[in-house]
Amino acid sequence: MSVRKDLPLAARFAAESRDWIVPSWPVAAHVQGFVTTRNGGASTGAYATLNLGTGGDDDVAAAENRRRVEVFLPSAPVWLDQVHGTTVAIVAGESRSKEPVADAAVTREANVVLAVRAADCLPVLLADRNGSVIAIAHAGWRGLAHGVVENAVAAMGIASSEIVVWFGPAIGPDVFEVGDDVVVAFTENDGAATACFRATGPGKWHADLYALATRRLARAGVRDVFGGGYCTYSDDARFFSYRRARDTGRMAAFLWIGSERVAPRKRS
Repeated sequence: MSVRKDLPLAARFAAESRDWIVPSWPVAAHVQGFVTTRNGGASTGAYATLNLGTGGDDDVAAAENRRRVEVFLPSAPVWLDQVHGTTVAIVAGESRSKEPVADAAVTREANVVLAVRAADCLPVLLADRNGSVIAIAHAGWRGLAHGVVENAVAAMGIASSEIVVWFGPAIGPDVFEVGDDVVVAFTENDGAATACFRATGPGKWHADLYALATRRLARAGVRDVFGGGYCTYSDDARFFSYRRARDTGRMAAFLWIGSERVAPRKRS
């Protein structure tokens, strides 16, 4: 028997034994989203099992993976051609059928599914409290250092104080090793960002991607940030990780505005 589609996503995932992640954040209930894990798909080998990336995987398995995800979506997702940049695509009308070269996207239209792929980089979901506009960003360290989240905030076209953010799974601060160049990229215009790095040896640092993103958002006026606390590198049972294995799959984050708009959730 199929699971009722009117149930909350978390209940549907539980009923169908999906360990996918539903954001917990104080936005209107008609704002819907989730992040996949590596589980619940048809791929094998290095891409086992729910690979949503492009290239390398068996075409039949990859298509089946997309089908298994899309049954939970109101429409086909708008994928981005991600290049670790800072461009934000405005998705509306006919642009829904295109795959823009961008690392973030914004929409005000109902049932338009924004999507980003990741396997260590940080998926950032953004919405205003009333659910009138949403955005999603793929934030690796390069995009983050050069302003992808600030650009996403600006493209939403509303007061920063009205924006709520949720972080999906990314590589954790105990294993994300970077060099001096990454430290310089974040601290040259924000000296206090050194607090987001911990020295591990000459020219080597562990970087806290979650803390860096939180700091960049705060500087843009966004202070209501939720989620985080995952480590894609360390939890190989649940997540793909490019740092752990170059030949690997990708998870995906999805976000959309439901067609039935309701009042925002109260803060807990």
